[in-house]
Amino acid sequence: MRDPRYDILFTPVKIGPVTAKNRFFQVPHCNGMGHAMPLAHAAMREIKAEGGWAVVSTEECEIHPSSDLTPYVEARLWDDRDIPALALMCDKVHAHGALAAVELSHNGPTASNLYSREVLLAPSHQVSKYGYPSQARAMTRHDIREYRRWHREAALRGKRAGMDIIYVYAAHDLSLPMHFLQRRRNQRSDEYGGSLENRVRLLREVLADTRDAVGDTCAVALRFATDELLGPSGVELAEAQDIVGLLAELPDLWDVNLAAWYNDSVPSRFAAEGAQEPFIDFVKKTTTKPVVGVGRFTSPDTMVSQIRRGVIDMIGAARPSIADPFLPRKIEEGRADDIRECIGCNICVSGDMTISPIRCTQNPTMGEEWRKGWHPERIQPRRTASRVLVVGGGPAGLEAARALGQRGYEVSLAEARRELGGRVTREARLPGLAEWARVRDWRVGQIGKLTNVSLYLDSVLSAQDVLDFGAEHVVLATGCHWRRDGFGRSNGLGIENLANNPRVYTPDDLLDGRMPSGRVVVFDDDGFYHASIAADLLHQQGCDVAYVTPEDSVAPWSVNTLDYRHIRKRMAKQGIEVIVSHNITAFDDTTLTLENGWDGQRHERACDAIVLVTSRLPHDALYQELLQREADWADAGIRSLRGIGDAEAPGLIAHAIYAGHRYARELEEAPSGEVAFRRHFHTVDADDLRRIPDGMS
Repeated sequence: MRDPRYDILFTPVKIGPVTAKNRFFQVPHCNGMGHAMPLAHAAMREIKAEGGWAVVSTEECEIHPSSDLTPYVEARLWDDRDIPALALMCDKVHAHGALAAVELSHNGPTASNLYSREVLLAPSHQVSKYGYPSQARAMTRHDIREYRRWHREAALRGKRAGMDIIYVYAAHDLSLPMHFLQRRRNQRSDEYGGSLENRVRLLREVLADTRDAVGDTCAVALRFATDELLGPSGVELAEAQDIVGLLAELPDLWDVNLAAWYNDSVPSRFAAEGAQEPFIDFVKKTTTKPVVGVGRFTSPDTMVSQIRRGVIDMIGAARPSIADPFLPRKIEEGRADDIRECIGCNICVSGDMTISPIRCTQNPTMGEEWRKGWHPERIQPRRTASRVLVVGGGPAGLEAARALGQRGYEVSLAEARRELGGRVTREARLPGLAEWARVRDWRVGQIGKLTNVSLYLDSVLSAQDVLDFGAEHVVLATGCHWRRDGFGRSNGLGIENLANNPRVYTPDDLLDGRMPSGRVVVFDDDGFYHASIAADLLHQQGCDVAYVTPEDSVAPWSVNTLDYRHIRKRMAKQGIEVIVSHNITAFDDTTLTLENGWDGQRHERACDAIVLVTSRLPHDALYQELLQREADWADAGIRSLRGIGDAEAPGLIAHAIYAGHRYARELEEAPSGEVAFRRHFHTVDADDLRRIPDGMS
């Protein structure tokens, strides 16, 4: 039974000519599949609709070749041939009673046109945003009329595809209507530049065009960024208030947020749930139309609070809908404690950034709905009554035990420590990572509901213990440890004389409470979050911290999770010295020698301790010993042995969760072939073949 406190979340909301069945709104989010993988994209969106989201949106949808976003893979409505792919999504979403929405976008100077090779368009002459060696030309009045036509025709295509809500996009510094609002991008002197009223003109016109084209049956939504946090060079809150006042009743729905993406989808390390409220709470006071807002909402109490206090009308979510597509249904069914809460790690964002299908730390089925047929709530039952021993209670082991238990296997999980969670538990104690403990807590909570899964803490198992246990299947998820010898990307032979130096530390030491003091250098040859958090922790402990990396930038992979700018700002605020493009060549307890990676120049600096963040080694001794005793398996009743997660190959927590889930899904299942997932294959029609010139194939 649903908790009556949450009844308001399930009241219908009228949006122009359509009605959402509840207040849960999956706002547009990228996924790395888009136009290239329409079957996978549709299946992913369908799961959201099945899970209870009243509105399910696409990602950015390019409306014209002059807004080609290559290499990023988004949706497309360039012409009528793109309609079937999005119609497939609409059909899947409608089958579960949800509304489908499309976010039409022309990215102007923030596009690439690497595929289309069209000239970039912008309000005024300017360089392209993302460092491409090209510039955008200033749009003429004819170009503006053409853009309006492209948008109108794309809206009509969206309607024909079956979309219920058509977006006008003016957010994230990724769309022409927003670029015309920005003083730094719009230096026009005609009726589209100068005063605010002039800079708003194009947005007003596109809203009117869209309403005129599709407003009889489709709602028109405006996605709008209320602040860019750039001061006068960007859209500021005060100016946004004026813009909302000028356009208040034109759209059927306001979807409001911050720009750019790194301010909108801030990692949990740097922002709490509901952090956007101070930037959007004015909108509902200005318009009578429903307002959608985001804030990495996972708590139904927070959701209800924002609605009852008049902040928003609908709960917008991207990341929480990825971590748990069934979040609305679980609240509706009185199962809020079953919600797989987003941890704000932004691994989902990395899929788009790396041009690969979306993935999620909490939800290993994300992106695998069509490829592997995985469902976030359902799993095939066990094939036999086999018993499974899981050694290691970290993320991989917990997920394996949970999913195996869901399948019906009799599972025993043995953990060497006195607490579950492995690296998740330890890392969640670091600055800003407390919410990552949800990875452990959700799995422990779900396991607690399974009578066929037994947990054994403080249980160090030997090879003989495993053989004597009597399990038919054994999976080792024993984790890994950080190396002390400097071996990594930049030092394939390690760094001489570091391995046994008591003044050399690793993240494991910090996690175990063994802290250096004085002048400490954090050496980052890993490139993600570990080193910057180590520097943060040591700064809080009172150390004089310097960050050194052979890379040319700080934590370069963190760009893919939108951490990078926040890391740099925090380091600057803390006064942490940053030294890039330098490697360590020697350390003699008080003096550290660094070498510039480009000119080979060396210099020394006083140093009391080094924290090495380089690479890790699996804890695979038990696995190797059991492999050596394979002749004893039959007598012990063991039919299979596997190492998974960090015990096989150290990686992200997301890798470990996926490994545990995959092991559980595939146990005793017939192999599906060399390629263990479905792929999209494209056919060529006769007209296309006839267009190929003679002599080419």
